[in-house]
Amino acid sequence: MTNTLTCVFLVFLSCGLAFGARTKLFSLNGQHGKSTFTPTDDADGICATRVAIYGYTCEEHTVTTPDGYILSMQRIPTGISGAAASRPPVLLQHGLLMDGITWLLNAPDESLAFILADNGFDVWIANTRGTRYSRGHTSLSPDDSVYWDWSWDELVTNEFPATLQYVHDQTGQNLHYVGHSLGTLIPLASFAQGKKPDMLISAALMSPIAYLGQVSSPLAKAAADSFLAEDLYWLGVNEFDPKGIAVLKLLKLICNKPGVDCFDLMTTFTGKNCCLNSSNTEVFLANEPQSTSTKNMVHLAQMMRGGTIAMYDYEDSDDNMKHYGQTTPPVYNMTSIPSSIPLFLSYGGEDALSDANDVQILLGSLKNHDGHQFVVQYQYNYAHADFVMGVNANQIVYDPLMAFFNSQ
Repeated sequence: MTNTLTCVFLVFLSCGLAFGARTKLFSLNGQHGKSTFTPTDDADGICATRVAIYGYTCEEHTVTTPDGYILSMQRIPTGISGAAASRPPVLLQHGLLMDGITWLLNAPDESLAFILADNGFDVWIANTRGTRYSRGHTSLSPDDSVYWDWSWDELVTNEFPATLQYVHDQTGQNLHYVGHSLGTLIPLASFAQGKKPDMLISAALMSPIAYLGQVSSPLAKAAADSFLAEDLYWLGVNEFDPKGIAVLKLLKLICNKPGVDCFDLMTTFTGKNCCLNSSNTEVFLANEPQSTSTKNMVHLAQMMRGGTIAMYDYEDSDDNMKHYGQTTPPVYNMTSIPSSIPLFLSYGGEDALSDANDVQILLGSLKNHDGHQFVVQYQYNYAHADFVMGVNANQIVYDPLMAFFNSQ
């Protein structure tokens, strides 16, 4: 991101909750539900604020996970022409500290959700638990500490299959999946358990997060090495709110460490993005970043320090035994990913989170994958945010992605 945008982003963090948007909870008594968008229906929602304003049809949906989280989903069933989708559904899953607006931050001709819809795909957008529009639960409130007692393990076990199943049930069709960042770790971990959902046609992984031992982001490494998330967890801060006072205080400490340049925060965190449009500052700051659980941040820090992909480590042999039946957390074995799953994998040479060296380890685990169903794309000048916000991603990443979908 440009220096202008990153400086504004830092100011945004410093301003704390002043930029916080309102949250709408969907209870629906814990049942799946749909409401077709109208101007008076969820006027603060993603359909109203980022889709309908461009003239697209949009539906607000909710899906309830097996562990009771009520998630917001959006559907763009037609392109701008209004013609019914002629191609399969596509589920879009955002990354860490973001929400579904990830796919809608640019103009329609540069945003993946709109591009897919205009090319005949039935587009579905997921929003992870804890983000602004997915804070509902059948029995818990975000004010309850237990509401935040999850890491990405639970996203693998509960959210991923629930959202896939919901799209399949609503459309009666098998579907493609697109994930960015943490949205790639979730299906990889699921596949590593030998699972291949019957309703899944293919999976596209942009800025894939699997192995994290070689993350080059000074900010991410300093946070992991300083046990920032653990400090919050021990202090009883269960919600990791990037705009919250507790996170800001610890961030200031990290920014004083050698080699951490917080005057260019986005570059320090994600790598030097080549192709972002600074004119999108207002849209970005009005919607991001989003909350996650502190436990989730601890889990990711464990991966960075250990260089392995394992379930959450309770850092106590008795606790691990209680949860897993063994003293250490089980490992997600990437070599167990079924070779028959069609995969599209795109990564960048400037990405400081999905580091190219870590991606090479992942690719080594997939070396026996069916070559006819495995596309790997490398973009030398792309960093982490370019894949979802780059103004030229429509040609560099999205056109090859759609060609891959059409080949399946």
